[in-house]
Amino acid sequence: MGDTGLIIAEDAADLARAGARRIARAAREAVNSRGHCSLVLAGGGTPRSIYEKLRLLPDPEGLPWGEIDFYFGDERCVPPDDSESNYRMARETLLSHPRCTEEQVHRMEAERQDREEAAAAYAQLLPDPLDVLLLGMGSDGHTVSLFPGSPALAERRKRVVAVQGPKPPPWRLTITPPVIRSARAVLVLAAGKAKAVALARALNGPLDAPGLPVQLARHGIWIVDRAAASELKERP
Repeated sequence: MGDTGLIIAEDAADLARAGARRIARAAREAVNSRGHCSLVLAGGGTPRSIYEKLRLLPDPEGLPWGEIDFYFGDERCVPPDDSESNYRMARETLLSHPRCTEEQVHRMEAERQDREEAAAAYAQLLPDPLDVLLLGMGSDGHTVSLFPGSPALAERRKRVVAVQGPKPPPWRLTITPPVIRSARAVLVLAAGKAKAVALARALNGPLDAPGLPVQLARHGIWIVDRAAASELKERP
């Protein structure tokens, strides 16, 4: 799946449906092409609603559950049952599907005392390239745990690093720019008026990934609602 573009949903409910269908389609395309799919999940409120819809999609429109391995793009350095854990959110929504086994889910063990060791271990586990990478976007233009001005944006060798974010809990593990750039399919999910200015800058503005990290995914497919798209001047 090498196409790029913009999908604008009417509202949050429409976005959840459109996002779920597009993710399932990308996973099926990967399985049809290579017999398997590595699917990297995003955290946040927008992905949560999409995962809830994705879990309920019936065959043949749904995920090819038996041929997918699930990974994570970032994780806060908290235990897996913590309310701030991306893994916990994904487990409560998508990964509780009866056809999803424990062996298919590869979480970031970000609660380890040695964060650098945890990052290196996950980098070894993460396929290269990824088949399907899901990304969210913050109102400041961050994606995964790559925040504006982060030293991790200059990373060219390591695929997963420990970083500090601007909000608690500060320490996180995150994939790096080379992982985003090499992924076979990238889907960016964004909803709400609060994201509108950052989305317009990301798609219509000059390239400035250090100041607007989500531009690392400008080549991907952007699935947004009309509120988030309200400041766009033209289609990318």
